[in-house]
Amino acid sequence: MREGSLEAPTRHPLDWQCDDFYSLDSLHSELERVYDICHGCRRCVSLCNAFPTLFDLVDESPTMEVDGVAKADYAKVVDQCYLCDLCYMTKCPYVPPHPWNVDFPHLMLRAKAVKFKQGKTRFRDKVLSSTDALGRASTLIPAVDLGVNAINKSPAARKLMRKVLGIHPDATLPEFHHRTARRRARGLLGPRQAEATETTTGKVALFVTCYGNYNKPQIAEDLIRVFQHNNLQVILADREVCCGMPKLELGDLDAVPEAALVNIPILEALVDQGCDIVAPVPSCVLMFKQELPLMLPDHQGVKRVQRAMFDPFEYLMLRHKAGLLNTDFKNPLGDISYQVACHLRVQNIGLKTRDVLSLVPDTEIDVIERCSGHDGTYGVRDEFRDASVKIARPVARRVDQRPPRHLASDCPMAAQQVADVAIVDVLPEHPMSLLRLAYGI
Repeated sequence: MREGSLEAPTRHPLDWQCDDFYSLDSLHSELERVYDICHGCRRCVSLCNAFPTLFDLVDESPTMEVDGVAKADYAKVVDQCYLCDLCYMTKCPYVPPHPWNVDFPHLMLRAKAVKFKQGKTRFRDKVLSSTDALGRASTLIPAVDLGVNAINKSPAARKLMRKVLGIHPDATLPEFHHRTARRRARGLLGPRQAEATETTTGKVALFVTCYGNYNKPQIAEDLIRVFQHNNLQVILADREVCCGMPKLELGDLDAVPEAALVNIPILEALVDQGCDIVAPVPSCVLMFKQELPLMLPDHQGVKRVQRAMFDPFEYLMLRHKAGLLNTDFKNPLGDISYQVACHLRVQNIGLKTRDVLSLVPDTEIDVIERCSGHDGTYGVRDEFRDASVKIARPVARRVDQRPPRHLASDCPMAAQQVADVAIVDVLPEHPMSLLRLAYGI
């Protein structure tokens, strides 16, 4: 197994094409079984709001056991889960190969899929998860700042959004950019004579991602500049669509392989050309490393892309171990508060971002391994905003106590959430942007 691989031989594939998977009676039976195990354990109470919701339901029931909880209330727990996977990866003692076979995130995903099949998913959530469509529509005209971005910042518009869509007025909505990452890349890409190592080819295909393309194109530009500064050849696929993570979290499981049928052949062709693959958003990397292989375990193209997919800082550390990372840094970064994104932790590769940034002289990094509570849409939805802020508050307190010169997270949405909750005024930044600053390029 290569370094950084997320192959997990004990985690069972998601049996999403089985008829029993969508049976409400079968689902309720499994929810009751797992809820009872969780009630007896309670190790995950501090991770998110799903477990406190469950334990409150149990403690306030007539029997003070799971059998006293109304099955109609099971969904209250499901609604609070945003599939970060940390309970499975860091807390639960009963995951496979334990005979109790508890996979709480996949059970929550199953419940979300049943809800979607029943037509009970809100229109707002379907809209928010349609990232490609939103991005294309919002960046169509050059004057995007006078259009979508202005609307998203208007108090009157936000009041209407809350009434019509249930989007909280205090939640920061991502900006859109007409000069998308793919448009910016046209003038940046060019041939490089990259040296291969035992673990990397030196030829990198960048999967830009929806968020990186439409909302944070600067991150993709910074990644290209940093990789080129390290004599890596960077290319873009001719075409890409959303990785499928937003639809997965919605429970729209049919949409996930539909996206894969577009992306996988394109990415596999790039692998055939000798490319490794990186993406600037941890959730998108995780989609190809874990979620698609668990949904399509027999698909050879998915397996090949999984083996070729890297987190960007994971890739840079592999180059450093081979003696090929440029360590001629021009600028110190000073004090950094670094929030480790949940979907980066789940990749099980270690703190590669911290390791790379620590190479910069006169740089001190405070690593915060706690969730920001954002999860893409959870933090902007009206009914979950208070819980989201509560989850983020311990991270924000760490930032306030420091306070740092830089606040960074590999997940741009997590960094923004922490900045919004923190009292100190600090700009949320991406670690790749900080690395470019350190290089002075």
